[in-house]
Amino acid sequence: MALQGPIPVTFDMVFPHGCYVVGEVEPVKDFDASTNGRFVQARDKQTGEPVWQVAVMDADPTLKPAQKTVAVKILSAVQPVPPAPVAGVPFTPVEFDGVSVTPYVNSNTNRLAYSIRVREMRPVRTGKTGGKEAAA
Repeated sequence: MALQGPIPVTFDMVFPHGCYVVGEVEPVKDFDASTNGRFVQARDKQTGEPVWQVAVMDADPTLKPAQKTVAVKILSAVQPVPPAPVAGVPFTPVEFDGVSVTPYVNSNTNRLAYSIRVREMRPVRTGKTGGKEAAA
């Protein structure tokens, strides 16, 4: 099979209604390498880059409240910085580049879920293509 590892997708496939940063960018813990009192940051198995995580709220109006917030993992040598806040908006709109998903079965719900990994976090582009207006 040609698909092995994370599946490349576009930002609009994962977040067709956009998304907003609702948490801090934090390092992801490598649970196998960390010990009591010693934190070891996770590294991507394919690139070796450090893995960071940020909570985002999916702007899809059809989602249930419990489904709206998801963790996005960012592969970056340095800690990513979220875009600057937008005046008059309670949450910061954000887009991601280099998006991939890895399907897995959530052991709590026995349902298919996806781990979202990205290469870059950036401000929303204004006047983007695809017929969608960007959040201002």
